Amino acid sequence: MGLVWLTIAHMEGIYRMNELVCMVITEVSPLSNDHEKRVKSEDVEESQIREAVRKRYRALAEQETSCCGPKVNTMCGCSTIYSDSDVASLPSDAAAVSAGCGNPTAIADLKSGMTVVDLGSGGGIDVFLSAKKVGPTGRAIGIDATPEMIVRARRTAKENGFDNVEFRLGEIEHIPLQDSSADVVISNCVINLSPFKQQVFNEAFRILKPGGRLAVSDIILLRELPDELKTNLAAWSSCVSGAVSEEDYIGGMKLAGFVNIKVQDKVIYTYEQMRAYVPDVQTSLSLAPPDNNIIKVSQGTDLSNMIASYRIIAEKP
Repeated sequence: MGLVWLTIAHMEGIYRMNELVCMVITEVSPLSNDHEKRVKSEDVEESQIREAVRKRYRALAEQETSCCGPKVNTMCGCSTIYSDSDVASLPSDAAAVSAGCGNPTAIADLKSGMTVVDLGSGGGIDVFLSAKKVGPTGRAIGIDATPEMIVRARRTAKENGFDNVEFRLGEIEHIPLQDSSADVVISNCVINLSPFKQQVFNEAFRILKPGGRLAVSDIILLRELPDELKTNLAAWSSCVSGAVSEEDYIGGMKLAGFVNIKVQDKVIYTYEQMRAYVPDVQTSLSLAPPDNNIIKVSQGTDLSNMIASYRIIAEKP
């Protein structure tokens, strides 16, 4: 089937219609149990979370640089996440708007001819890396809820001659793909942004073929956050406040049906790395959301060993 290039305005109309249908389904979901309540936030309204995340990534899509650079003291950076050869092979425009916390393509065991889906694809850095690994007979599909990111990623694909990629507008809780259509699902520091993480795992399981693989890089909570961070929307959109414990994260995978779940590795963030996103004085952040919603915690708050970047793999039976 050929790729249909719709205008973002048209896509948004279709996407919002799908969202309304899925919201009704969510209300009667049998998975709204105690575990689900732990995996999602009860402290912040869903609409507030989604708007904060979209504002942040809309701003990122419209600028030319991000944390994906040479800095090694931040929570993400191409020099510490991707190999030099990977970075050199990427379109510079994709690297410029990357905001991941790991490299899921390195643990995804991608092979020629596979179909891989990236949940929360942003500017497309992991989609383009996947496209190279699966080759011309394979396909890499990015799903993102920010129209500006979709526009930018599509432009990058067209300008750099990527014929085996596709970018679709949609929420990762309601993936716009058919059942059992993907060999591999990847995600890079995005599932923690969702207020309904269980539904994301359910959807990833749905679109994977039997024997398919899930490979994620994400932020995991190691200990309880300070009160001032729990409901801070800037901290949520910076991949901090939406993080859950390893027990709840892996529990969500198990509840969705995944097996052979394994933590490949993890990097615990230091005080200095956390300060890159959570300053203890009121200063502007390079990627702060609009409206001056600055992340702020009390002077002297211990921010070390609070979160970690995990890489996790799992399989669909």
